[in-house]
Amino acid sequence: MSFTEIKRIFLGNPLASQSEEHEKLPVVRALPVFASDALSSVAYATEEILLILVGVSAAATYWGFPIAMVIAALLLIVSASYRQTIALYPNGGGAYIVSMENLGQTPGLLAGGALMLDYILTVAVSVSAGVAAISSAFPWVGQHAVITGVLIILVLTLGNLRGLRESSIVFSIPTYFFVVMMFLLLGFGAFRVITHDPVTELGIIPLDADQAQQIGIFALLKAFSSGCAALTGIEAISNGVPSFRKPAVNNAKRTMTIMVVLLGLFFLGVSFLARHYAILPIAQETVLSQIGRRVFGSPWLYLALQAATASILCLAANTAYADFPRLASILAYDRFLPRQLHNIGDRLVFSNGIVTLGVAAAVLTVLFGANTHALVPLYSVGVFLSFTLSQTGMVMHHLKFRESHWKKGLILNLTGAICTFIVLLVVAVTKFVSGAWITLVVIPLMLVGFQSIKRHYLSVAQQLKLQDTWQLDQPGLSLVLIPISGFHSGVLKALQYARGLSQDIRLLVVDVEPRITANIRAAYERNVAADPHVRLEVLESPYRSVVEPVALYAEQVARDYPNRTTTVLIPQFVTKRWWHNFLHNQTAFFLKTRLRVVERIVVTAVTYHLKD
Repeated sequence: MSFTEIKRIFLGNPLASQSEEHEKLPVVRALPVFASDALSSVAYATEEILLILVGVSAAATYWGFPIAMVIAALLLIVSASYRQTIALYPNGGGAYIVSMENLGQTPGLLAGGALMLDYILTVAVSVSAGVAAISSAFPWVGQHAVITGVLIILVLTLGNLRGLRESSIVFSIPTYFFVVMMFLLLGFGAFRVITHDPVTELGIIPLDADQAQQIGIFALLKAFSSGCAALTGIEAISNGVPSFRKPAVNNAKRTMTIMVVLLGLFFLGVSFLARHYAILPIAQETVLSQIGRRVFGSPWLYLALQAATASILCLAANTAYADFPRLASILAYDRFLPRQLHNIGDRLVFSNGIVTLGVAAAVLTVLFGANTHALVPLYSVGVFLSFTLSQTGMVMHHLKFRESHWKKGLILNLTGAICTFIVLLVVAVTKFVSGAWITLVVIPLMLVGFQSIKRHYLSVAQQLKLQDTWQLDQPGLSLVLIPISGFHSGVLKALQYARGLSQDIRLLVVDVEPRITANIRAAYERNVAADPHVRLEVLESPYRSVVEPVALYAEQVARDYPNRTTTVLIPQFVTKRWWHNFLHNQTAFFLKTRLRVVERIVVTAVTYHLKD
């Protein structure tokens, strides 16, 4: 079975370019693709707040719900601002395009780098949190958290390589299942609260509000910055507008509205129930799992909640798989990333970007041991940096173009820029020691990398540039070198090909074994020596290397004949079955690799196909 056949089994048959419009997403399928990341943060955002507060005092968790209310207000401001971005920049790219066009190259690249790092962390954080949700119900899974996380990332990568439409269908079920279970959780919880469910009967001691007043401002800010993980992913829709079915802008806005309403409702509901039941974070079980146990009377509903939570957390990474490859493609088109990332694969997805994201997320998952709490501090800095740059770019856009209703948009985006900048400072300061410093170092390094790649491409373009008028040089004599280890059908085919290229053909034999060299000399004298255009050169090799003597000889010939084309023609047979390659040495491959870096030498292979 060939590689292509294996690929088709896992990824499906190729799609024609005409099918691209059919791959666009309606709202009902776009919501799971672009909103699963934001919605999944409900599973850990409240816990991140409480984890900081409980470190100060159990009573301090009294502040969890007020902090959640502030974050929900920030959510409304940022989402309203991004609706402006969707309308004015419908071609995708989000913060990168907005910042690049309105603030300049450096802010644009900072936004692009922050977004790319954010998407990689989205996959690592979501999958790690999903593994934690599974281990809350089945503790033995926690012993294999890293392996489980990497396997989930592998499945997600393969699923997205099959195509956007297929992945949206597969990932819709877990997302809507989670939405239903969250409505049930909040509905049951609201009923218990309204009917004055006696908290003390559950063995819970209500929090002392007077003790909660003693918490310091730094702890509150740190808890706030941790809870801002709830905002991660809300920019995804603005980055992926081209993936929506027409009218793309209106559908993207509708999806944004639905996402924000659901996210705000779920986040505030979970935070309120955590406060009502005085939930404290523990290592063995997530906060959402504890709430589910206490709200649902049925173990089946609890297990359903955990299954829904684990599935959406694992599949929340799909948002990053939808946006990271598209953003990488835009950066590659602008020549800030390798051009391979701009190519659309045969399934009408950016396959190289998807693979890059999967590998990077898997590496992070391994390095941080699939620990959500260790990854989250790296998360928020890039998110709010891109938020701030995007909103500032929108402010400049309004001031520059002054389109209809521009003053309303200006006020909205200016408010968003100020709020997200304040949050960025809070996150950077309060989370610096916890890991935010890594992000603050990595993003500038990414900026340097982008600029280096761009300089390389500009240099290549300059060196390859032609004048407005040009003409071909007069044809010159060529010189062909054919490295051989003996005379066989492949060498004969190469010789016949070489006679059409040059009247100066040299057969190169590396004298590793004198007996073989003598046999080659004898065969040459009998069959080839009469041809004045072909001569045999025996190269010494005291260290028994084959590649290096041929390479050195070719370099010397290129220097001796600077006005002639030196072609190294390598006879190479092709095996019928791929595994047969392991039964033969790879001298031809190593020789081509060695010579391709040498200036003024053309390296080509003449293949001879074996029948068995």
